[in-house]
Amino acid sequence: MGNSGNNVRDLKARWQTDVIDLKPDWVSIMIGINDIWRQFDLPQMPETHVYAKEYEKTLEELIVMTKPVVKGLVILTPVFWEINKKDAMAALTMKYGSICKKLATKHGVIFADAQAYADRMLRSCHSAYVAWDRVHPNIPGHNVLAHALLDAVEFDFNRKA
Repeated sequence: MGNSGNNVRDLKARWQTDVIDLKPDWVSIMIGINDIWRQFDLPQMPETHVYAKEYEKTLEELIVMTKPVVKGLVILTPVFWEINKKDAMAALTMKYGSICKKLATKHGVIFADAQAYADRMLRSCHSAYVAWDRVHPNIPGHNVLAHALLDAVEFDFNRKA
């Protein structure tokens, strides 16, 4: 379940009812772009900022709580639709993505580098094609994210029904 504007704090607050209580077989977690974005779009409101240390701690709590009760858990990196890695927000997104990879490895869950998929697409089109503000993807952008997830779980696109 996704809620617009949520950060990892918000996700943790609703995790029990939105995830654990539903007893899913598989869970994918893609969180972080709002944690990053608020540091740029609301710089005078630091109480809204979720810095890397809190992000890592909270995401790890969600992984630890969820892994024992599901068949599969996938951690996806947040995505910022910007090819210039010197851009400050792009650089911070890469840092948060590294946290995702570290935690997925540490806890033996599936990791999906959604940012890498976005970067591949951005080599052949402008970011406005997939996300007008470089944060909120449209249908082509969502297709890229879906591919990142499906490839991570080794979905066979050629299998016969």
